[in-house]
Amino acid sequence: MRRALAVLTLVVCAAALAGCGDDDSSGSGDGKDLAKKTIQVTIEGDDVTPNGDRVEVKTGQPIELVVQADAAGEIHVHSDPEKELEYAAGTTTLPTFTIDKPGIVEVESHALEKTIVQLEVKK
Repeated sequence: MRRALAVLTLVVCAAALAGCGDDDSSGSGDGKDLAKKTIQVTIEGDDVTPNGDRVEVKTGQPIELVVQADAAGEIHVHSDPEKELEYAAGTTTLPTFTIDKPGIVEVESHALEKTIVQLEVKK
């Protein structure tokens, strides 16, 4: 009888713990469980790569831009709040950021009047 009661207790506890998990398998929590999304950006003269490509990210996912540029400049991330990120000539790894609202977020160079990338933010 004790053995049956012990087994029943373990089964009930295991079921309760399983119910405590996060059912959201999209990883759209606070970003701690999401891999960092690194986007390589190359700026040579007036040429930008990627050039307006759409990149999928999840809400709360850490995003890192690594810029290889022939001159210093600034990138604008049109999120809420907006971010203005400066880069130097050569290779610059910009500060990691996250976006908390789903939608399309444009990353641009206003000086070059070009969209670098469109972040398609999904839950």
